[in-house]
Amino acid sequence: MNQQLQDRLNQIPDKILTEEFLKSQGLGNEIGFWIFDYPAEDELQVREYLSFLQGFLDKKHAQLKVININLLQAMRDYLDQRSFTDKAIQMQKTKGDQALLKALSGPLHMDKFAPFLMEHSRAAEHDIVLISGVGSVWPVLRAHNLLNKLHALLGHKPLVLFYPGHYSGQSLALFNKIPSNNYYRAFKLVP
Repeated sequence: MNQQLQDRLNQIPDKILTEEFLKSQGLGNEIGFWIFDYPAEDELQVREYLSFLQGFLDKKHAQLKVININLLQAMRDYLDQRSFTDKAIQMQKTKGDQALLKALSGPLHMDKFAPFLMEHSRAAEHDIVLISGVGSVWPVLRAHNLLNKLHALLGHKPLVLFYPGHYSGQSLALFNKIPSNNYYRAFKLVP
């Protein structure tokens, strides 16, 4: 277990249960989007913690509605709903990864996927939105595209993206190896 990561994870409840966080106050008119970055090799530790956090919040803070959206499961649900899952698997087997990525770029465009994600998860009905599974859906879905689209759909509702990589406060590097040239209007949840 990564003790430094565990210490950071343990700070999350105190952070997300504050009035300032829940009301997205004190952010200088910025959006209430937060990123919790972590070493990709500690993915299982973060998944376990998210399960614990959900149970803790459900038990000790039942008045709060919190949802953890796993992007891999959401993407599968989306493709299933569109009867595309079996076709995608077959295409990957016969034509390869690049052909599949190209074929999925239309159906999984954020103008289509982000509204599905919001409706399917009923995110607007929750007080806090947690998003995980970023590494599992790369390169099919990109975090910066999702955040940009969700901003318009969620407004000031607090969202925490759990990110397997590094967030500098301005740019993301997935798996600490794949840099992004995009600027993000999000805050680091726990330094």
